[in-house]
Parts: sequence; structure tokens; C-alpha cells
Amino acid sequence: MSAADLHTLTGAYAVDALDGPEREEFERHLAVCAPCREEARELTATAARLGLAASAAPPPGMREEVLRRVAAVRQEPPRARPPAGSPGGAGGAGGGTGRLRRLPRLALAASVASALALGGVAAWQYERARDARQLAEQARQRADELTRLLAAPDARLAAGELPGGGSATVVVSRSRDRAAFLASRLPEPPAGKVYQLWFDDDGAMRPAGVVKASDGRAAVVMDGPVAGADGMGVTVEPEGGSAQPTSEPLAVMEFPAA
Repeated sequence: MSAADLHTLTGAYAVDALDGPEREEFERHLAVCAPCREEARELTATAARLGLAASAAPPPGMREEVLRRVAAVRQEPPRARPPAGSPGGAGGAGGGTGRLRRLPRLALAASVASALALGGVAAWQYERARDARQLAEQARQRADELTRLLAAPDARLAAGELPGGGSATVVVSRSRDRAAFLASRLPEPPAGKVYQLWFDDDGAMRPAGVVKASDGRAAVVMDGPVAGADGMGVTVEPEGGSAQPTSEPLAVMEFPAA
């Protein structure tokens, strides 16, 4: 592969679209090409941010609304072309404005309706993009908090089993006064139900947030401080969570000693 070809592969490299030999050759090229290194770094960061963005479908009824607006405009019959040389004719002084006046109202109305609809879509897309950025920032903050907790010098863990062959781990840091819950092979809860975490404060259960699993995996920092708790539990609760457990715990784990 020529050097010119290699310069074009930064985008494919950033999204992991190169096969093994291509990737190895391109990485050898990166070692000697500073501009490609910088471009690949920037594109990789952008791809990672895009991966956090929430996909969105158009608002319900948008297409039908545009078509309704167009269909509501009455189309006028075509007008006879004025003779050449007459006012408004091809050779007349008003030829340019005459052509504008002859623009079918349906086309004009359709253009206006489309512009209005596109304006609405643009505003909606801006709002969704803003919401996606906020969600991405919240996800980044949660990930940073989890990383700091797992890296705490006094982090201790305890493991347990979940029904159906799943496993759960709780990580506790007394210095950070926080705990994290990690699970694998976590089955989907029944419809209208969620998994809820609890701190066990000497027999009194304190809500610690709900769990949303992805492909059976979950990793969340529990809501609230660890202080006063000697363990935690997991229950199935109505969507939105409960103030107190309403079902038998799926798992109960004691916190490891400090």
C-alpha cells in the first residue's frame, strides 16, 4: 500500500474498520507520521463521543403533517402564456416578474410547508442533540465516579450469586463513603418491574437506586453513603422503585471488613 493510500485510512482506523494486516501496516505508518497520528487521535475521540449519543426517530406524525399542509392548498389551473412582446411575455419588460407570478401556488405552498416542517425538525434535532449531550455528560460523570471508586486504595469487594446463574459483586470504599454494584448474566426483570438496590442499615433497608442492565451486565455506583450500612440487597420492585422492599431479596451480601 502506498503512503498516499495510508494517509486516507485515519477515519477507518478510528472506527476500527481495518482488517488485521491493514491495521498493522497503518499503525507502522502512524509511528512515523505525526499528522496522521493527530488526525487519528481526534477522529477516535469523536467516534467515542458519537458512540454515547442517543439515536432518535423523527417526531410522530411529522411526515403526515407536511403532507396534510401540502394537500390543503388548492392548485390553480395553468394560465395561458401571454404573446411574446406583450407585458409579462417572454420579450416584455416585465418578463422576469411575470415568470415569478406564474409560479404555481401549490409549489409555493409546498415550499413554505416544507420550510416550516424543516424548521421544526431542525429545532427538534437541536433539542435532541442538546439532550444527547447532557445524557452523554451524565454518563461520563457516572463512569468517572465508578472508576475513582474502583481505584480507591481501600476498595474492598464481596461476591454473591444471582438467580439463573448470574453473579454480583459489591465494591466498598470507606474513604469515599461509597459502594458500587456490578452484575453479569442479569436476566431481564418482569414487565413493569426493575431491580432495586438497598443498603442494609443493621436490618433497616435504605433505598440505593435502581439498576438498568445492558446485555445482562450492570455497573453502577449505589445512591447514598455507605456509613451506617453493613451490607446490601437486591429486590424486584415496581418501575420507579419503592420506599421499602416489596419482594424477597434476590441477593444479600455483607460488606467486606474495612
